[in-house]
Amino acid sequence: MADTAQLQKICTQVRRDIVRMVHAVNSGHPGGSLGCTEYMVALYFGIMKHHPDKWNMDGTGEDIFFLSNGHISPVFYSVLARSGYFPVSELSTFRKLNSRLQGHPTTHEHLPGVRIASGSLGQGMSVAIGAALAKKLNKDQSIVYSLHGDGELQEGQIWEAAMFAAGNKVDNYIATIDYNGRQIDGDVDKVLPLGDLRAKFLAFGWEVLETEQGNDMAAVIEGLNKAKALTGKGKPVIIIMKTEMGAGIDFMMGSHKWHGVAPNDEQLAQSLTQLITGTEEDY
Repeated sequence: MADTAQLQKICTQVRRDIVRMVHAVNSGHPGGSLGCTEYMVALYFGIMKHHPDKWNMDGTGEDIFFLSNGHISPVFYSVLARSGYFPVSELSTFRKLNSRLQGHPTTHEHLPGVRIASGSLGQGMSVAIGAALAKKLNKDQSIVYSLHGDGELQEGQIWEAAMFAAGNKVDNYIATIDYNGRQIDGDVDKVLPLGDLRAKFLAFGWEVLETEQGNDMAAVIEGLNKAKALTGKGKPVIIIMKTEMGAGIDFMMGSHKWHGVAPNDEQLAQSLTQLITGTEEDY
């Protein structure tokens, strides 16, 4: 695994990709994408055992990931490309006609790294549990990961899945909640409060971890490694990861308004001055 400094440099480049992608087509979801960058980079460049050069839908013999909150496709596409699933140059086709990189990931474009269509919130946990059970049936010791938005937990299907996973001892599965406290219509607590998530998942029978600094690479890696250590012990594992929407760009942080708004020319230039790697490798 690359060291923390190298991973952080990748994060900066991924953030450059995110803002440039949504700016180019004046559409997309930069806020949550920026907030989840450390998690996605840590997962794909350090934690997961995966084989970009041998991509197949089954994922036999490797760890697999499901993005449930599919609107943060910019960070997903950037990390997939930067980790070798498809050419980085293809990021320039984001949200364009006939592109494989649609606004929400889909499968009929056959984009390497994408195993489910996502964007209809609440479904990713169910799919991930099914994949984890398939691995168990196949005696595959690999781990299944998924990422969810906090607002997504307002969907009832999540809680059915949570009950099923614990009841069926799906212990080769690690879910992570991007807890930034914001959704498209405002603060999560104002739209529909989630209450004590830790207590809820504990009551459902899960192992629960909390990462207080979800935009600190070392903390994210530590949390994921702790979660891996808890697999195989009879319970599904969840990480409640606190992040900042728009992390890395000062004027995007602290507000829900950047959930689904693209920066204009001036805002893009301002963003890029805050995202310097020293050896930029823009597509």
